[in-house]
Amino acid sequence: MPVPHRRNHYDVTDRVCISHPAEVCAAVGAILQARYPGIDLKPLDHAFTTFGELYAGWLPGYFGCDTWYHDAQHSLDCALAMARLLDGHDRSVAAGSRLGPRRAVLGVVIALFHDAGYIRHAGDAASNGAEFTLTHVKRSAEFLMHYLPQIGYAAEADLASRVVHFTGYEIALDRIDVPHPHDRMLGFLLGTADVLAQTADRCYLEKCRDYLYREFEFCGLAGIRKEGGPTPIYSSVTELLERTPDYNHKLWQERLDGYFGGAYRYLEAHFGGRNPYRENVQANLARIGAMIENGSFEGLRLRPHVVGAAELRAILGRAQQARPRQPSSRARAA
Repeated sequence: MPVPHRRNHYDVTDRVCISHPAEVCAAVGAILQARYPGIDLKPLDHAFTTFGELYAGWLPGYFGCDTWYHDAQHSLDCALAMARLLDGHDRSVAAGSRLGPRRAVLGVVIALFHDAGYIRHAGDAASNGAEFTLTHVKRSAEFLMHYLPQIGYAAEADLASRVVHFTGYEIALDRIDVPHPHDRMLGFLLGTADVLAQTADRCYLEKCRDYLYREFEFCGLAGIRKEGGPTPIYSSVTELLERTPDYNHKLWQERLDGYFGGAYRYLEAHFGGRNPYRENVQANLARIGAMIENGSFEGLRLRPHVVGAAELRAILGRAQQARPRQPSSRARAA
């Protein structure tokens, strides 16, 4: 059963504050250190520091996080879920099928930056990162291509730019060019972590109502059709909420139980038999199902709080960048 009175900014166990990069970094590091004794965690530490700078708006050439649903907390939550899936996977399979420490670090870093494409950078004409909803995965891939060489993962940069597409819809899953079975499993775990981090969030339903619909309006997927934009799929917040159970059913059927082959079950090995992510998803769907049956969404009373650029700056507790960096070649070119 889900943790009673779970706090909004905490993970499914209510033990890790997923709005604080340092806490998530420590939790992820502990998981990987226990699974792979002697693992080099310096690239991971660098990645979490860079993540904080990027989302807070301190990384030169970038404006910080201004989206609501796809905020810093979601990506941190995803990175933690990814570490747990990696641990459960390598606990469960034969030695020859284990992904190992280097792929594990790579997977967590990709999870951490899988939504970096929502962050506006110098030269972008968009007024809000949500305008990149339909292209954000490609943009995240570009960010990873430029960032990974900085932490000693240049050899994996191109792979990461393809694996990250397991979190999106810009490329059909069966057309993502990742032939090695270990790397494809990394993608399955990544896609699973992304879905579970969203739908197991304590405030998932309220975030759909207050934040996701707003992002869809910016990119043209909701509300009135924009000239030259896509055909909206939601006409109102109410329609989005009413279709949430069917959307989740499709996610499980086509992705989690489908293409990803039930990779979420590896969480049971990590948690000693339970799967608190699935329990929280089921609780959320039961909650919205009851509201739909009753014809009222007045029960959506939780008060989520966006962890965007300003909030993250406050969390990190500093007024300016702690260690100066030169803009990336991409940022300078922009």
